[in-house]
Amino acid sequence: MTEFDPEFDPELSPDLTADLDVDPALASAVLEIESHIAAEGWDQPARLYALVDTASLVEREPALAAAMGLDAASAHGSLTPIEQDQLAPDLSLEVALETIVWPPEVTGCAAVVERLVLPPDADPLIPNDPASAERFAREHPDRQDVRIVAGVTRAGATYCALRLRAHDDDQSVVGGSDLVPGLLELLGATLEEPGETPGHEGEKQR
Repeated sequence: MTEFDPEFDPELSPDLTADLDVDPALASAVLEIESHIAAEGWDQPARLYALVDTASLVEREPALAAAMGLDAASAHGSLTPIEQDQLAPDLSLEVALETIVWPPEVTGCAAVVERLVLPPDADPLIPNDPASAERFAREHPDRQDVRIVAGVTRAGATYCALRLRAHDDDQSVVGGSDLVPGLLELLGATLEEPGETPGHEGEKQR
């Protein structure tokens, strides 16, 4: 599902390595998710992933780790994405995130969502009503489809990978630590109160 995001600017960071203080484990996990999702094409629903410390996963769940092709040699300093159950079709990602609290063994989380974005000169013309704004965006001749993969960790690291439909190749993927601050804030909030049962707990590796 594609939604309208009036705040996102895909030109903020042209280089996947532009942020020198990026957590490499988080960036690697986000880019792994982005590559996997890209292989399945566009017009996909939002997705949510738990990010778990690979070394801990190998130690805690050796059979699962072996099935996923993970071992102690490949575990050090990496995060493994585990896809969660698909969100209800009538539930937006933002609303779903407000209901989720991850268990302590989850190191971070990541989300995938598609959005419509418009050029800056269209901002004054966007209607205030959300439904009208989305309709305006869908009909705008200069609209762009963008896929956002955003990830955060309990330590406060953030990373985003963005792909434009008009430039759908691996070399054109944009990366940075703060490209979609609103979504990163929502993801970070799900990691702030461990101990409760999460709203979506996954068992499926993608």
